[in-house]
Amino acid sequence: MTLSGKPTIGWIGAGRMGFAMATRLLDAGYDVSVYNRTRSKAEPLAAKGATVVGTPVELADRDIVFIMVSAPKDLEQVTVGQHGVLTSDAASPGMLVDSSTVSMEASAAIRELAAQHGTAFLAAPVSGNPGVIAAGKLTIAVSGPRESFDSAHDVLSTIGRGVTYVGEGEVARLVKIAHNVFLGVVTQSLVEITSLAERGGVSRQAFLDFLNDSVMGSTFTRYKSPAIVNLDFTPTFTIPLLSKDFDLGLAAAHDLQVPMPIAAATAQIVASAMGAGLLHEDFAVLLLEQARRAGMTLVSENAQVASGLEPSSHE
Repeated sequence: MTLSGKPTIGWIGAGRMGFAMATRLLDAGYDVSVYNRTRSKAEPLAAKGATVVGTPVELADRDIVFIMVSAPKDLEQVTVGQHGVLTSDAASPGMLVDSSTVSMEASAAIRELAAQHGTAFLAAPVSGNPGVIAAGKLTIAVSGPRESFDSAHDVLSTIGRGVTYVGEGEVARLVKIAHNVFLGVVTQSLVEITSLAERGGVSRQAFLDFLNDSVMGSTFTRYKSPAIVNLDFTPTFTIPLLSKDFDLGLAAAHDLQVPMPIAAATAQIVASAMGAGLLHEDFAVLLLEQARRAGMTLVSENAQVASGLEPSSHE
């Protein structure tokens, strides 16, 4: 703990999401040390007050270490691989909070290894993108020991406005996977109905203005409206990542014997978008795949469209 009574924080993973989340903690006055595989991506956090370290094991003495990496193999590497955060003979973190999107099985394996080192483990996948984080509107699903959640709640609440304890073990992973499957299904539905309206002579901006003011509008439809109207597919979450989450969701549905016909159909459309080479753009690029199948050629409407995200300061 620091003199202020705040826990010391370690942060592993300074990609788009990790960078924005760590920034929230730095802006709130937390003592944060950061590791990223490509060190140059973490260096700008030093200007915000972070200490940048060269290996994850250098974070072993931190009270809470957050992890935000891309895949199960990366999670394993930064925890128990060479120079992993759990490999020190002298110290182990009080708690690991993993916000990576990984399977329940991969999460359980790391939880067990952390327990062997006396380190508590919370699965804490998130919903949002860097803009959502900056606006203070990130949401977090958390599972693990309730007492660990309670002790980390203030830190988690600094990162996001909605922090929900969903149960023991790895159930937060299932919540996140279900969320992302819904994200894909909703996005595909949104681009289908927008294309229908446009084919009938309605501009995308006009249609989405109407939708967003109706009971069907949401935070999500609002902040995706600029991308859909202006064909700006600067990536926040890509088609390959969405496809991975569909695979995880449909695998869970198979294991739990829950039929998901709409999700299965959408997964095929997402796979089609990947086959069409839409690999690096934001997943709202499903609009272009929809247009291709409908024989439509889209152009940017070059309109001013509000995203609905207004940055908020820390309370």
